Amino acid sequence: MAEKYSIKVNAGKKVVDMFVGGSFTPIDVQNFVKDYQNIVASIDVSSYQLIIDCTTMDLLTQEMVPSLENSYRMYKESGFEKVTFAIKENTILKMQLSRLARKTGLTNAEVVNV
Repeated sequence: MAEKYSIKVNAGKKVVDMFVGGSFTPIDVQNFVKDYQNIVASIDVSSYQLIIDCTTMDLLTQEMVPSLENSYRMYKESGFEKVTFAIKENTILKMQLSRLARKTGLTNAEVVNV
């Protein structure tokens, strides 16, 4: 089974590299939040950028939206300098992620095609 997420700190570049793929079950979400919080607690988040690789992420289903909104709020509360969502050319996913950023007040977020 493919890895659903990974979170790595690159202290030299002041970047937290995150990979998110496929669809998450409620258990996956719990594990992700726990891992994320442990990592964020160990760094000075305000001087870091969060780069999220969403290139293998599925389009959002209605069931996924509440969990993703919570993740966006978590990123916002963490206080990253900038949050970047990297996607493959996918207009619908780009709109979905951008809309969630606006809805949750994650104003320092950008969705970019890679």
